[in-house]
Amino acid sequence: MANTNGKFGLRPLSKQGGAANSTGMSNYSMYEIANGNTNKLYHGEPVIPLSTGYIDAPGAAAGGTVGFLGVFQGCEYVSSTTGKPIWSNTWPGSGADSNHPVKAYVNDDPMQLYVIATDASWTSKATARAAVFANANGSTLITGDDTSGLSYGRLAISTIATTAALQFRIMGWVEDAANEDFSAAGVGAIVRLNNHFNSNNGAIAAGTPSTTGV
Repeated sequence: MANTNGKFGLRPLSKQGGAANSTGMSNYSMYEIANGNTNKLYHGEPVIPLSTGYIDAPGAAAGGTVGFLGVFQGCEYVSSTTGKPIWSNTWPGSGADSNHPVKAYVNDDPMQLYVIATDASWTSKATARAAVFANANGSTLITGDDTSGLSYGRLAISTIATTAALQFRIMGWVEDAANEDFSAAGVGAIVRLNNHFNSNNGAIAAGTPSTTGV
């Protein structure tokens, strides 16, 4: 039977290890989106830190070669039309009053685990088991649904390899009777972010980040 999971990006699940799970989200005042940033950000989309002190979508030209900072969970800004505060799953890329900051909510704990739907068949449970502890990139991470605000991001099965530079480390899958057809897309893979910016070796370097998998 086909899986019921659709596209929802990265959904916080739990923390690796025995620490309490707070979904890894820091106070929204820590992170901001530049008021004039025209890149849309969707709930469940990974974000990167910029050398300007703001956050942006992976592949942003100003970002430098940098690991993911975490996963976008929404934002707060003042409408340029009504002058009223707006809380949204997405940053729409416009519509904010330039006299006020655009504050972002980000899951930024490097030990946070996420669920992300697979974009293709894993063939079998045995094949899925063999992929645990391997790495993979995402697909369509920076596109999303403008109505729900959710990212279209999924795990790109074709990219699974031991290459440490890939975006995600596969840790397993969610035991869910409605989404355990390994012969179809939509299995809920459990992943953590590789090369996290908040890890000990995280840094912003010169250059333009790779857009592979986004």
